[in-house]
Amino acid sequence: MISFRLTLRGLPYKLVGMLAARKNTKPRATTLRDPERTRERLLQAAFREIYRSGFQSASLDKILAAAGVSKGALYHHFDSKEALGYAIVEEVIGPDLRAKWLRPLQRSNDPIDTLIGIVQGESVRPEDVRGGCPLNNLAQEMSPLDEGFRKRLGKVFHAWQEGVASALRAGQTRGKVRRDAEPAEAAGCLIAMVEGYVSLAKNAQDAKVMKAGIRNIVDWLRSLRRPGNRRRG
Repeated sequence: MISFRLTLRGLPYKLVGMLAARKNTKPRATTLRDPERTRERLLQAAFREIYRSGFQSASLDKILAAAGVSKGALYHHFDSKEALGYAIVEEVIGPDLRAKWLRPLQRSNDPIDTLIGIVQGESVRPEDVRGGCPLNNLAQEMSPLDEGFRKRLGKVFHAWQEGVASALRAGQTRGKVRRDAEPAEAAGCLIAMVEGYVSLAKNAQDAKVMKAGIRNIVDWLRSLRRPGNRRRG
């Protein structure tokens, strides 16, 4: 779900559910003279493998083969598999979420319009429904097991909630959002609904579940409009 593009240091690729991985391309040879590109290829390949298999089951051999680099190159950039996973949270998933949700809200005059547009843009492609949300996938798998993951993922969720809440507060000031709405609570409710429907659709393996979820979330967002301002969406 939540399907959009991210440019990782100049290398664009598709993320789903937060994010679907780009189709694999034949890796080109990399050398130590190109360390930044090597690191980027590792992050891309690791993201795709973790999205498919989960962090614990992700194969380092498959990541290395997809990236076209050696194990020595991997450990030159990342001290451990965990360090690679932390970098994916901080350098891929977090920035991607900001690009999808927060930057449009920062430029928006009407946060309800913008949020409705984002939600209606959620992917319902079968492959995206099967994969789910990378942020939520990692949180469900790793937060109970690894404090490093839990804290990093928590920062991403917090930034998401605070970004939406800030936009709703600004919308109240501009007369776009109901005054009786509590922005932080509304933002948390929105995130819970989005991630909840993504999880339900993934479990059901049924795009109709996500389509129904999008309709319900949009209806709820409309209810946040200030009376007399319910005209769009």
